[in-house]
Amino acid sequence: MSTALLAGPAHRAPSRAPVIRSRERRPGRERAALLGLLVLAAALDLVGIGGSGWANTYYAAAAQAGATSWHALLYGASDAPASITVDKPPASIWLMALSVRLLGMTPVAIVLPQALLGVATVALVHATVRRLATSPAALLAGLITALTPIATLMFRYDNPDALLTALGALAAYAAVRAIQGGGLRWVLLVGAAFGIGFLTKQLPAFLTLPGLALAYLVAGPSGLLRRIRDLLLAGLALLVSAGWWVALVELVPASSRPYVGGSTSNSFLQLTLGYNGLGRLLGGSGNGAGRSSDPLRVLGDASGQGVAWLLPTALVLGAAVIVLRRGRPRTDAVRAAAIASLLGIILPGVAFGMMSGIYHSYYCVIMVPPIATATALGVAELAQRQGRPAARIALALAVLLTAGWTVALELQGPAALRPLALLVGAAGILGAALLLAPPRARRVRTVAAALALASALAAPTAVSLATAAVPHAGSGPIVARPTRDLVHADARIVQLMQDSAASDGSAHSPTTHWSAAAQGSRVAASYQLASGLPVMPIGGYTRTDPSPTLPEFQKWVREGRVHWYIGDQGEIGSWVAAHYPGQVVDGTPVYDLSAASTA
Repeated sequence: MSTALLAGPAHRAPSRAPVIRSRERRPGRERAALLGLLVLAAALDLVGIGGSGWANTYYAAAAQAGATSWHALLYGASDAPASITVDKPPASIWLMALSVRLLGMTPVAIVLPQALLGVATVALVHATVRRLATSPAALLAGLITALTPIATLMFRYDNPDALLTALGALAAYAAVRAIQGGGLRWVLLVGAAFGIGFLTKQLPAFLTLPGLALAYLVAGPSGLLRRIRDLLLAGLALLVSAGWWVALVELVPASSRPYVGGSTSNSFLQLTLGYNGLGRLLGGSGNGAGRSSDPLRVLGDASGQGVAWLLPTALVLGAAVIVLRRGRPRTDAVRAAAIASLLGIILPGVAFGMMSGIYHSYYCVIMVPPIATATALGVAELAQRQGRPAARIALALAVLLTAGWTVALELQGPAALRPLALLVGAAGILGAALLLAPPRARRVRTVAAALALASALAAPTAVSLATAAVPHAGSGPIVARPTRDLVHADARIVQLMQDSAASDGSAHSPTTHWSAAAQGSRVAASYQLASGLPVMPIGGYTRTDPSPTLPEFQKWVREGRVHWYIGDQGEIGSWVAAHYPGQVVDGTPVYDLSAASTA
């Protein structure tokens, strides 16, 4: 990819080679290149997506429940009779459950929405950069998005982060359209995207919001008062798009909806501020004992292998865009996008570094679109000035920075990557040296650009391929490493559940009766997925949620709505063990709640 092609229309290099604006002169090639990019993203995200089975069984079970019951779907309940919700809002579950309703309950149906969201995210990042720079720059941004390992992981997994990332990319695209004078509808779309993001994962959805808000406030196309008004209207759109569901949960009587999983008071607002809010930052509130914060967390270990390959380069190049365009008009959209992208990298990085509660490396996936955008804009900005020695030196230094950092990450990562470090380092050094050639040496600079691209993307591509090739399961998937869920359903207990369901016939509806109850959502999910029957999760994900209370559970047992109880833990387990006949199946106590009480 020649740096001449990366150059935008605003700064022509003093070269005889013309700067090609792909949209005007090569529309066929541009469309073909975009199609190739999307095919690459689709292949990486779609091929073999059933290999991880149910992946995160916690969310897969909720999708199964939502595919069975519209009531469970609306609230994001873990079980079809809707005793308790998952500990997140339900937007991503809506997509998975609708996919299951359409395609049947299979691992592919569960993960397919995430894979399609991955392709959509690549397309959105490409479209965003294409409005600001040339087609090659947009392709570079799309490639970075598609090939970043943490994106490959999460677009093949059933956690909410895939939808969260796609919505962040949509908000960035809409913000650029608004800054470029697209009208109020794009401002409202930004707010709506963040509102749906809140219904996907609550507060993490807002980590990229300040950057986009500041970019519009600085560079919006109208006067200051109107820009402030537009931001307030965007906030209103956010409140409407998220608030309807929050109001539904808060206003509907608790007896008519499932318990809000993860909360201590059956309140979604308390969940937002507690377990999924301050609990994540400070520890406690169900997040366990406080862990040590780490300001550089996103640069090391699994986070670094997942997202940090181009992170330092993106920061440097994004800052370069702001500096180089400092004399431009206030409404300069490229500079505004660089501001938004830098804050979209820095604010999540700081937040994740501060967290003393539960942290998973895959949280960093929301940083991928800003990293891709900042990097592509920076390269394009310097390429526009390739006739100046200072710009060529800056490009060469950026390539050396990228190659050096990549080698450092490779040496810290999987052993299989370490032989690649020498090739990456050599390609980076040679590419940087060739970038110093005069702009008239077009063929040399094309080779230089190819070497620079290879040195930047070879290692993350290798990690992405390794990530796609291994199965992942459980709540904490990690790039390039197989992970498995330690909780599994016992086959003999599953057979008991299925036999009793067959004998009960149509008398027990799956939307009102539970085949079994088990302590904790993970155990319940494993039995629900293995049997295809509703299982009540006692205590929710943390096993400490007051759902159900002992009187509630006793009432449901008297009504004949629960057949089996698996385990004997907790207050409810102790009561069951004292009142109903049990048996031990492969080391697990199982109690028949349909039998006469022994007490």
